[in-house]
Amino acid sequence: MSKEKTKAAAAGAAPADVPPARPKVPIVSSAHLAAGRSAELSEFEFGMIIAGNAFTRWAVRCMSAAGVKDMTSTDVLVLHHINHRAREKKLADIAFILNIEDTHIVNYALKKLQSLGLVHVERRGKEVLYSTNEAGQELCKRYYEIREQVLVSALTGDGTETFELGELARFLRMLSGLYDQAARSASTM
Repeated sequence: MSKEKTKAAAAGAAPADVPPARPKVPIVSSAHLAAGRSAELSEFEFGMIIAGNAFTRWAVRCMSAAGVKDMTSTDVLVLHHINHRAREKKLADIAFILNIEDTHIVNYALKKLQSLGLVHVERRGKEVLYSTNEAGQELCKRYYEIREQVLVSALTGDGTETFELGELARFLRMLSGLYDQAARSASTM
């Protein structure tokens, strides 16, 4: 190594024959939204878009592997929430918990789950309550087993994860509140 390269390396500088590092270019779906201060937010949003689509694809395919084909991701999420803690649920509560604004989407999923023989429907006065029946509970159990085998085992690996999922989940819930508030603000403009 030449004296100049040795001095440069000792001083922490890159050797002359190594090209300078290129500036970081954000990975986004819409460059026009990454202008100004929002480049990192645009990069994060693109990550949410592809993660959301991957999750949707996963939920549908896992449910298919568990034994029921032709369910949408909404159908899968609604079924799991109805099964949650073995408590009866009302349509409005399901939509609220899953942050689905249009209750017709949830109602359609409920009718589909009922036609598939996975939920029990009980009317009490004006209220309609939904719960999973034995077939729905068994399907959720099979989904869980496949999820543990295929997804969770790949995620947890040897226990040396470099990030904390709980912290990430809290951040996403906080961010959803910011997006909800921004949506309310945008609808008043």
